Amino acid sequence: MPVNASLTFIGAARQVTGSCYLLKMNQQQFLLDCGMVQGADQVREWHKFRFPFKPKDIDAVILSHAHIDHSGLLPLLVAKGFGGKIYCTPGTAELLPVLLKDSVNLYLKDLEWQNRKASRAGKKIYEPVMSLQDAERVSDLVRVLGYNKRAFPLQGVELEFADAGHILGSAIVQLWLKGKQAMKKLVFSGDLGNPATVLLPAPTEIDQADIVLMESTYGNRNHQPLDNTIEEFATALEQAYNDGGNVFIPAFALGRSQEILYYLALLHRQGRLKQRLVFLDSPMAISITKIYSEYLHRLEQADLDKIGYKKGMTLEQLLPMLKVSETVEDSTAINRVTHGAIIIAGSGMCNGGRIVHHLKHNLWKNTNHLIFVGFQARGTLGRRLVDGEKRVKIFGQDTVVKAKLHTIGGFSAHAGQTELVRWATAIGGAPEFYLVHGEPEAQQVLQEVLAEAGIQAQIPEQGQQILF
Repeated sequence: MPVNASLTFIGAARQVTGSCYLLKMNQQQFLLDCGMVQGADQVREWHKFRFPFKPKDIDAVILSHAHIDHSGLLPLLVAKGFGGKIYCTPGTAELLPVLLKDSVNLYLKDLEWQNRKASRAGKKIYEPVMSLQDAERVSDLVRVLGYNKRAFPLQGVELEFADAGHILGSAIVQLWLKGKQAMKKLVFSGDLGNPATVLLPAPTEIDQADIVLMESTYGNRNHQPLDNTIEEFATALEQAYNDGGNVFIPAFALGRSQEILYYLALLHRQGRLKQRLVFLDSPMAISITKIYSEYLHRLEQADLDKIGYKKGMTLEQLLPMLKVSETVEDSTAINRVTHGAIIIAGSGMCNGGRIVHHLKHNLWKNTNHLIFVGFQARGTLGRRLVDGEKRVKIFGQDTVVKAKLHTIGGFSAHAGQTELVRWATAIGGAPEFYLVHGEPEAQQVLQEVLAEAGIQAQIPEQGQQILF
């Protein structure tokens, strides 16, 4: 029997970023995630953006994890009138202020730059749509719920988080929706982790569901074995060292930067890391690495043993050649290092941040190497480089691409096709599946593979509503 509820696919429908789903039940409205679409002109997009609902009418937000494409619209939601509770895990609660403050800061700086440019040209300037106070207000609204604990965020709604194994604090959302005469269990996978990923466990298997929203980022392919990935990474680093240049790694500040530091520490312990300088050039990644360091003793011990971890040690101590670049001056000084260095900088898709400045100064040099270790969404500079463009615009200037490019997909913190299918087929109860958080090609392939396994999954359109 139905429970008189509805779900609308607001974002991450037939695209990877912008995760957001609106649930209505018992005259209540709540969101699963409230994420930002990445890859566009963010300043212009912020001012054009309109929520397809009234933020003040949203009673709660349930957050799967802290990545910006799942949480980045929360400050704007608050600025537009939202004052409900935000439910997330302890790890997410610690990471969220760092990411949202950085995101809003970048927006305000970009807005200031564009307004100066517009003012000189006699064009319209924009007032900010949100402030740092709105990002701080998000933290005030957070309510922490540990894994495998129950909460009752709204009337007729029961919530439990399970570990998704994607990043620190990532969760599979389980909701029991109780009507007058029936109950439905809805499961939102969030981002499912790659079981091979270091430091984190494999995603939790779910025993039963009626409705499943499942991510499909890598629905059309599997990742190569981790040992092969590490060898490919080590070979690229050695080649860069022999070529006499530097290595530039665009990396997401949350998750990927810490994993790359782990693998560099592993290669250092094995005596295979020739570079004598490793720069972590991202204030946000530095802050997040400190949080990860606090959680190290709770992470996978077998992985920690491989890099010689002892209780109380930090990631920085495990990689003695690591230098952190807190300030703009620190970042600029890296330009004076012409060889033998590894520079890890955000953003991971090269659509902003310090990596773009490094590419401006180094992409045209054939001694340098650029290593992509994460997914590159359509519309980003990273995707254009991965797709083989030989000339790109950086800060409005044409830049020839002469640096050697490497794309290493095995570091992905997302489950590959085989893991997605395994996770889906383990769920009992013959649920309805909806594929989200993926590009259409990946979703269509995964849909076909799931059909072979006996699961008829649907691929919803943005704005589509389902009733149950």
